[in-house]
Amino acid sequence: MEKLQQLFRQHTSHEATACHQLTADGSPRRYYRLTSSEHSMIGAIGTSSRENEAFIAIARQMRRQGLPAPEVYAVSDDHMRYLQEDLGDTSLFGLLMEAQKRGGYDETDIALLRSVMRLLPDVQWRTAEDFDFSVCHPSPELNRRGIQWDLHYFKYCFLKATGMEFEEERLEDDFDHLATVLLKDSDHVFMYRDFQSRNVMIRDGQPFLIDFQGGRRGPVEYDLVSFLWQARARFTPSLRRELITEYIRSASRYRSFDEEVFHRRLQYFVLFRTLQVLGTYGYRGYFQHKAHFVQSIPMAIDNLRGLLAENDFADMPYLTTLLHEMTALPLFASSKEETGLTVRITSFSYKKGIPDDLSGNGGGFVFDCRAIHNPGRYDEYKQFTGMDKPVITFLDKEEAMQEFLTHVYGIVDYSVEKYLSRGFTHLMVSFGCTGGQHRSVYSAEHLAAHLSEKYGIRIVLEHREQGKQLTLNNE
Repeated sequence: MEKLQQLFRQHTSHEATACHQLTADGSPRRYYRLTSSEHSMIGAIGTSSRENEAFIAIARQMRRQGLPAPEVYAVSDDHMRYLQEDLGDTSLFGLLMEAQKRGGYDETDIALLRSVMRLLPDVQWRTAEDFDFSVCHPSPELNRRGIQWDLHYFKYCFLKATGMEFEEERLEDDFDHLATVLLKDSDHVFMYRDFQSRNVMIRDGQPFLIDFQGGRRGPVEYDLVSFLWQARARFTPSLRRELITEYIRSASRYRSFDEEVFHRRLQYFVLFRTLQVLGTYGYRGYFQHKAHFVQSIPMAIDNLRGLLAENDFADMPYLTTLLHEMTALPLFASSKEETGLTVRITSFSYKKGIPDDLSGNGGGFVFDCRAIHNPGRYDEYKQFTGMDKPVITFLDKEEAMQEFLTHVYGIVDYSVEKYLSRGFTHLMVSFGCTGGQHRSVYSAEHLAAHLSEKYGIRIVLEHREQGKQLTLNNE
């Protein structure tokens, strides 16, 4: 952090009077906003000098081509830190989530999406002009090995996590075929790789691009699919078709299109990108216990379910059959639009930070359980959690715990009743303790049972540190 401030001072001749860490959405990179009376910049601390060098080279190429990328102001000697232009706090993703809360996308939202579609071909073709792709990290192009890595990510981090049995040899045969289809007749353009609404900032009503450090040479379909099939964007099929038409119209300045062939080829990229995304959600959600990735899984499964309903992919019969079976699992029951009140109850460890409010409403109640006698101090309880009978029996006998919960019930009940009467849809309640294992889990379980019995409302119960989530009263 001190080295970033030094870089700021060297570049601006001013001291940074404020420095605030920004949310990185699961990225290992750390971002900070450094400000003085005259300057505001975003400082980045990476974990790989090669990845940083790729971002800097791509950003400077985009700027040379007149594309809306942030200017890179200064880079540390070891290339582990750099300062870039501050594009503000308004992301396209944030605007889309606000629109969903209002009931859907209006003409202003759609006009902005169309402008992004018109921009994408410029990014793909103009960035590639006289660009040295050897600087890209970890690979200069999308190749068979990279595709296999992503498909294995899906297999090991998501498919195996479902507990399904499958024949790996037959699955690998279809993976090989999918890679062949994706690489056939590929355009040699710049592939952003993570082109989605989180990575599009909006300033003065215009889109600006961030987080393209994974860019490389690749096919045009990849980025189009990444954007239009982003799970949480929830674009309707008709809106997708409209935006694809806008993209083709803009990209026709660079190449000719057989639209029927293009649309058919696009479906294979939708399949690939959906499997890749599920692999990421599985790793980030199931293994790293990041709740917002778990939250996105039903929407990605719905995307996959819709894709399979419209395409037979007869050239990959085993993969197709397996995916049909997977989407039919009770675990992935079709997601529904939420109506009424949902109370999200989470247990967590203070060592790992207070949970984020995924509804976007700014958070709710956070109750600290650390004043209560901790069973985790005793060896006989260390292997158990607040869901196990030995810990439950221990805490059932603790008067302080029962008094604590009585107060919690009174506070939360009052809010639930007010939220129900006013038509609110989300309330968040979090319980924290030292390890997120005993007292917080016990408290979350008991509040969930109390609210379920008293009000019959929809409850999402999550034990973050155990990676477990359960929905109650979800007819």
